[in-house]
Amino acid sequence: MSLENIVRVGRAGEKWLIKDRGKTDVTEMVPILPIVQGLIDKYRNHSYYKINNRSIPVNNSHYWNNVYLKELAGIRRDLNTHLASHTFAEVMLNSGVPLEDMGKILGDRNIRTTQRYARVRNNRITENMVRVKGILFTKSGKLKAVG
Repeated sequence: MSLENIVRVGRAGEKWLIKDRGKTDVTEMVPILPIVQGLIDKYRNHSYYKINNRSIPVNNSHYWNNVYLKELAGIRRDLNTHLASHTFAEVMLNSGVPLEDMGKILGDRNIRTTQRYARVRNNRITENMVRVKGILFTKSGKLKAVG
């Protein structure tokens, strides 16, 4: 991730990674979450950062990306960038990020590509039903007037 790809966006000026994906030539837009910002800050004085203009000292090979990802995650099972991408998408979708937003974040050309990540969990259904019940019904269970 090159530093030129980190851009401040919106009224709050939040940091986002914005770049074209090589595989699809679609622009991906990913908000820089606190854990990622922590990694950027941690390696700010690293020689790789200064020489290669990269925010994190990771070689661009899939092999080394997977090795570092596994180390960062602190797990012993097989892990790769593909699995990490699926896991991230599933967690975000089940945390309430809309499918269309996730598609843009992932740089997917088609919403059907993003739908393969959408494994809906029961707790998400429960949270949505609680929210909808609060909108449609009173506390005593009567239907609220619509409009």
